[in-house]
Amino acid sequence: QVQLVESGGGTVQAGDSLRLFCAASGLTFSSYAVGWFRQAPGKERGFVAAISRSGDKTYYADSVKGRFTISRDNTKGTAYLQMNSLTPEETAVYYCNVPAGGGFWRPTSWGQGTQVTVSS
Repeated sequence: QVQLVESGGGTVQAGDSLRLFCAASGLTFSSYAVGWFRQAPGKERGFVAAISRSGDKTYYADSVKGRFTISRDNTKGTAYLQMNSLTPEETAVYYCNVPAGGGFWRPTSWGQGTQVTVSS
């Protein structure tokens, strides 16, 4: 029943910016933290950023801190990832998810993701 749909990806040049969107349904959105993850071809899925239920606390991977900003609008059931100063290292499929308890992310809620491609 929980569905998370990512959008906003595209192809940009190094130094450009993108904003990703995560639209949630089938859950009380404000009751869950939200995380962004990415997976490049042949690589494992990695953590990018997370935001608390109310949006007052954020967390970032060291590799993106200072360049990416995670936010959310609980009235719209949407989370965002603003990505600035992009480099080819950010090329990946980006996913969002919510916790399932026990310190892990909801295994059945991984969607199709949205592709981000950064050219040199």
